[in-house]
Amino acid sequence: MGRYHRGVRADEPVTRRGVRADEPVTHRGGRADEPVTHRGVRADEPVTHRGVRADEPVTILTVAREAGVSKTTASDALRGSGRVSERTRESVVAVAERLGYVPNGSARHLRKASTGTIGLHVPEVLTRSSYYMSFVFGVVEQAARHDYDVTLITSGQRRARPPRVDGLVLGDPLGGDPVVESLMATGLPTVSCERFPGARQADGVVWSEHASMLGRLLDHLRGAGAVRPGLIVAGDESDWAGSVHRGYLDWCGSHGVAPLVRRVSFDATGDEIRAAARALLAATPNAGDALRTGDRAAPMDALVCAPAGAATEVAPLLREAGSGVLLASCVDSAATRMADPPITAIDLRPREAGASCAELLFELLSGAAQTGTERVHPIELQIRASTSI
Repeated sequence: MGRYHRGVRADEPVTRRGVRADEPVTHRGGRADEPVTHRGVRADEPVTHRGVRADEPVTILTVAREAGVSKTTASDALRGSGRVSERTRESVVAVAERLGYVPNGSARHLRKASTGTIGLHVPEVLTRSSYYMSFVFGVVEQAARHDYDVTLITSGQRRARPPRVDGLVLGDPLGGDPVVESLMATGLPTVSCERFPGARQADGVVWSEHASMLGRLLDHLRGAGAVRPGLIVAGDESDWAGSVHRGYLDWCGSHGVAPLVRRVSFDATGDEIRAAARALLAATPNAGDALRTGDRAAPMDALVCAPAGAATEVAPLLREAGSGVLLASCVDSAATRMADPPITAIDLRPREAGASCAELLFELLSGAAQTGTERVHPIELQIRASTSI
């Protein structure tokens, strides 16, 4: 057996510090065939600058280290709070931008005892409507600007507990909807698009002047030669539908016109809409209340369709009947704009309405708006070829 020197065999080649002579060595015990840079970071590892790996998540600690300040100073500089000089703040912001730092929204919401989420309820029967899809996008986009997520709640979801959200947006809530009633009873801050036709009211309301806008539409039809416009409208369980119906009756009363109305269900099918239109075309006014032109009772010569999509459903029917009835819609959409001929409609600007509701909710949550705040959302009348003379 070979002799040892400090525990090393005499037949084992030795250099210094117990490292074998036949083992390639660089410095500090690292192997010569192992690529090394500095600070223990391998040369084949992706590196950016100052030892920050390219695939390493950038945190507030990373920003602080790169800027040469404490974590608290970096956090205060990025939030614009605390006693931080302008020069330091600019330096920290520049480093954060260079590193692509994104604040941790979850952590921030946790510190504020917030879920970071708002709830959005829309009538389940209307989720297929392009109007409500645009409304949803408006809410989601505005929530994202506040670093919030959105949980969609429909009337088909019966819950044993309140949703885990900071507040609620109710899109055109229907009277008698038990889910809406339960949501409004949670005590969560709530904003509704149009008023709720029930005993409770939301903390904030975004509404539009539908009755007066319908009056403008009917005035336009009268100017185009119509003397007896008819109306297809849903029930009054929706504040919007109720406003349209009241606006029509008020206009008829002030112009001495006998109302000609057919009610349909809120989720009316195309068949139900077309049946209502046929009934209006066939209607004969009563002798006592009819508007007369010469010796003849005036038939319907213009039709206003309130439900979304109804006007495009009845347009082929009116063409086949060859009645020359003017056609208009209370809800504008891509379909009304692209119809042949394009259909006169009221543009409810749903995306902007959704954003306005979400913004009011965030103002309620922050205390910038008071409970009971109401805001009017502007809508527009779009005149098109379907009501030309």
